[in-house]
Amino acid sequence: MAEQTPAGAAHHRLRAAVHRHLARHPRAAALVDRLTPRSVRARTTLAACASVAVVLCVASAAVIVLLRVNLERTVEADAREQAQAVARLATDGHLTSPLPLDHGTDFIQVVDAKHTVVAASQNLTGHPPLAPAGHSNGHRTFNLDARGHAHHHQRVTSIAATTPTGPVTVYVGASLRTADAAEDLTTAALAVLSTILLFTVGALTWRATGRALRPVEAIRAEVAAIGDRDLNRRVPEPRSDDEIARLADTMNAMLQRLEAAGTRQRRFIADASHELRSPLTVLRTQLEVALAHSDPDVHTDLVAGALEDTERLQALAADLLLLARLDTTDHDWPDEPVDLADLVRSTLTARGAEPHPIAVHAPMSIIIQGNPLWLRRLLTNLLDNAQRHARSHITVRLTADRTSGHAVLDVTNDGPPIEPADREKIFERFARLDDARSRDDGGTGLGLPIARDIAAIHEGTLTVLDAPGATTFRTRLPMPPTLN
Repeated sequence: MAEQTPAGAAHHRLRAAVHRHLARHPRAAALVDRLTPRSVRARTTLAACASVAVVLCVASAAVIVLLRVNLERTVEADAREQAQAVARLATDGHLTSPLPLDHGTDFIQVVDAKHTVVAASQNLTGHPPLAPAGHSNGHRTFNLDARGHAHHHQRVTSIAATTPTGPVTVYVGASLRTADAAEDLTTAALAVLSTILLFTVGALTWRATGRALRPVEAIRAEVAAIGDRDLNRRVPEPRSDDEIARLADTMNAMLQRLEAAGTRQRRFIADASHELRSPLTVLRTQLEVALAHSDPDVHTDLVAGALEDTERLQALAADLLLLARLDTTDHDWPDEPVDLADLVRSTLTARGAEPHPIAVHAPMSIIIQGNPLWLRRLLTNLLDNAQRHARSHITVRLTADRTSGHAVLDVTNDGPPIEPADREKIFERFARLDDARSRDDGGTGLGLPIARDIAAIHEGTLTVLDAPGATTFRTRLPMPPTLN
């Protein structure tokens, strides 16, 4: 974890102190909560105004400071020029009293080494020295209001000179009235212009943000109005090619997927209801006939038929429950290493005698990560499908594709081929292509969809391949990189 900077630590402490204060004062917390803008539009406008206000304050302060410095330098230059002229007169011994004032100069005073006024301008005649004894040459700004003179600042320039009677110091004061007035006028103008600019930025930001968020509000309102029976509706898409347009496109794509999922769900429920209703009707009819007939032979045949339909109902209910579990899985189920070769051999051994012989080619041990029960169910469904449609034999082949890092499981039967147009349809739930795949032949129409769902949950695939005189169902399952 990165070390926190002193500024970051101070900010964190300040926020913690504010939170503690608000926790101790519920009314203050409620006031802060009410004053905090809640909409994106208000927050954006407030942030823009605050940012512009900070920039304007800094820029205005810089302008005022630069203006003040420039004006004071001009006044100081005039005062220095006047002081140098008086110093030359003092050096030549031509000092007169009172001393004449140039334009822009407020007063002149010449003080000797004993701190006695030697000469002065008319407005300072009879006044004591301006600077205290021992004051060195230099420049300073002070207010003469305390001495009864003008209510404005003055720039005082002092220069040393040597006269025939000894050293003297010349003090010349120049008025800063123009600088003060210019500073006040500039401050007022900047305040007015900054206020106008701030309100203009706020209004423009409010309007622009509102226009930018208008499509978002339209999308929100449309989504809020869409119910579970209105999934065919779509949100309006702006004509622009920006983030909001992409958001609308994404929302419409999501609604399209939801509509397709809802359609599949309704079709599945209708198909499941039909599949359950047919054997239940036959079962009830058989039981009613068995109850009405007392002939033992008829009674035995009807009970046997009822038992067969019951087993079919049980298998169908188990398939439906497994599909529901597969549809709701979050892919976080615990997995473990599974040896596919051992799983193939143990599955075939447990099946016992089959109508058609099964040739197995699984010479090597192939380890993948997965759920062994579900993988066994995948193989069982493929073998059941192959037994129903094979003419004479079935082949199970297990290999490892080291190039792509997948285990490949092929289940091939020599039954009638599947047309290319139907190779995806057979993986739809309750899909039956012809009489050979009818419910009377023992299939529920869920075996292959369950097998594909199990393969997909294991991040694999299940497809139908072209094979001369045969049909091959190929399952590809990823192997762990360490075993690849």
